[in-house]
Amino acid sequence: MPNRVYISFLRMPLLIRILFIAILVFLTFGVSIHLLEPQTFPTVFDGIWWAIITASTVGYGDYVPHSILGRITALILILLGVGFVSSYFGTLAAAAVTKQDALSEGKIPFKGSGHIVIIGWNERSKELISKLIQFPQMIVLIDDTLETNPVHSRYVHFIQGKGHVDETIIKSDIEKAEKVLITADRGSEELQADMNSILTLLTIKGLCSQVKCIVEILTAEQVINALRAGADEVIQSNKLTSVFMINSLHSNGDGLLSNVVHQLQERRLSSHSVDEAYIGKTFGECCQELMLNGLLLIGVKRGEETLLNPSHSISIEKHDELLTFK
Repeated sequence: MPNRVYISFLRMPLLIRILFIAILVFLTFGVSIHLLEPQTFPTVFDGIWWAIITASTVGYGDYVPHSILGRITALILILLGVGFVSSYFGTLAAAAVTKQDALSEGKIPFKGSGHIVIIGWNERSKELISKLIQFPQMIVLIDDTLETNPVHSRYVHFIQGKGHVDETIIKSDIEKAEKVLITADRGSEELQADMNSILTLLTIKGLCSQVKCIVEILTAEQVINALRAGADEVIQSNKLTSVFMINSLHSNGDGLLSNVVHQLQERRLSSHSVDEAYIGKTFGECCQELMLNGLLLIGVKRGEETLLNPSHSISIEKHDELLTFK
């Protein structure tokens, strides 16, 4: 039995072991000085108080041993107790620094809910994170090329590792995440980058099928594979870039589309289920009512079809979704 207790004690964290030993020292010397000088230390609590104050080198002087044996006990306490107290606080400080370093280096798992997981560090995710932390919302950034957290914000938790490894994804508390954004690695060949994104998507969906995943795909051929892998939404960034280029070629160089997109960065596009009050009304009537609430109605999502700026005379149906900017 004593051997089991000793083994269990050795398995405790170093900080806890030092604390237990220090408490034992305080109790032992507190009781001892009470027994040696009961007139100076009338209660055991007085003795323990003196032992703690003496070992911590505070030395109030409210209790002082007068006998030779009491002073020898005090000397032993100073030599023994100060070492344990110093060790405890030194270990505590070292543990705090070690944990802070581990947190910065992405070695600490995230615990929380309702967060957004972003996989891949690049200019796109950097810009996105800078916008999201203004709301604010907790973000878990996963990347295997970074050594430390690149964003100094309490709303960004960094995890170092590859996105297609189960252990890395589990550290992000994926089951409680709101959404996952998988960005493409533009440093790799486009097809290889898409394969890595789809592999990451399969890993996430295998661990938590219900989490919503948004995937950036570079090649048009891999869009269907991303959807087959379970992507809830696919962003074809190269296609979006080509739209900008075509607009620039056919414009007068006024950068109108760029200005519009810049304005949209400060606003949110969202979809809303139709309230009963809007069912049967025309698109134009809904536009006017929503505008009074600070919402700009730009279209209607009807099944798989999205109607942008439809005829103002079309009627809103029960299962439609209204697309608005706020």
